[in-house]
Amino acid sequence: MKLAIKLAWRNLIGAGLRTWLAVVVLSFSFVVIIWMKGVLAGWDHQAKTDMTNWEIGGGQYWHEKYDPYDPFTLNESHAPIPDKVKAEIEKGYIEPVLIVQGTIYPQGRMQSIKIKGVNPEQSILMLPTHKLDTIADAIPAIIGSGMARNSKLALGDYVTIRWRDVNGTFDAAEILITGIFETTVPTVDVSQVYIPLEKLQSMMLLPGEATILTFRDSETIRPAIGNWTLKTKKELTVSIDEIIKTKTAGTSVFYAVLLMLAMLAIFDTQILSIFRRQKEIGTYIALGYTRPQVVGLFTVEGTMHAVLAALLSAAYGLPFLIWQAKVGWTMPIDASDFGMSIAKTLYPIYSVGLVISTVLIITMVTAIVSYWPSRKIAKMNPTEALRGKLQ
Repeated sequence: MKLAIKLAWRNLIGAGLRTWLAVVVLSFSFVVIIWMKGVLAGWDHQAKTDMTNWEIGGGQYWHEKYDPYDPFTLNESHAPIPDKVKAEIEKGYIEPVLIVQGTIYPQGRMQSIKIKGVNPEQSILMLPTHKLDTIADAIPAIIGSGMARNSKLALGDYVTIRWRDVNGTFDAAEILITGIFETTVPTVDVSQVYIPLEKLQSMMLLPGEATILTFRDSETIRPAIGNWTLKTKKELTVSIDEIIKTKTAGTSVFYAVLLMLAMLAIFDTQILSIFRRQKEIGTYIALGYTRPQVVGLFTVEGTMHAVLAALLSAAYGLPFLIWQAKVGWTMPIDASDFGMSIAKTLYPIYSVGLVISTVLIITMVTAIVSYWPSRKIAKMNPTEALRGKLQ
């Protein structure tokens, strides 16, 4: 094997420009595949972190009739807060949220919204709920920047809000926008208005009731509670897993195209090398090399393209990947408008497993492509090969 590696190295260097063209193309595949996989890993981490910080905490209890995708369930999706969790609520370990359907009328327009009642003193989520602890001549409210942009509302604006209480009676009042926050989680921002929990309970004639109970600690094993459904952090982030899985399948096509271009260059190089080096092959066999050994020599030679490509990609790709991990990749559009939890700037995450698996996969594919044309050597007649003719 040591002799085969030496001969392969000599032959690769002797091939000159042909070798380096194949190596450059293959190294480009290394860098791009690792970068794109790192972006997806960074997106997965960022999306789940932001959902945890802004919306789900360590997990939630949902009222059994609550369905976030069906606004018609909101009229019945509330119940008294269970006695079992009141002690944790007092300590700030659990925060209740009441969700009802409502309507606002910015600048004379009608817009359907979800009114969410939250505790102004809560500390589980990053929502700036402390801005709800304000004395004003209207109901204090906070909204996201996307909501503010779509409804053309600004800090300090007054707007009429209408709701329907538990008895079916419509009522209306004015809210004052006391805070506007930036978030990458669209379900926290789009068509959402946050007001103090006790105020919303009073408006809806639902004292002490809630729709969702958000808890802080995701490690604690929590029991089921009456008509409340336990939603773990993993269950609440499954949509992100599905999106990443879909995107990974889509980018796999791009990976395949890159690899095919690189493998085509190596395949052509191997075919040309075998055609031009028939006398050399015959000489190896005449000197006592077995046909499998000669096939192995050419396979090692082809596989060394991947080794050289890995070294070359480390030379220019490592600084690029480190720079990307530091400054991130800024999205050309605001993807939150499409309903996805994605930041404007994604910071790739490269794990050791990601780099090693990518290198091993590309090296194995290169070895297979190098072996494929080399099989023809096993069918060569040594005498004809020495004369430079195939059998």
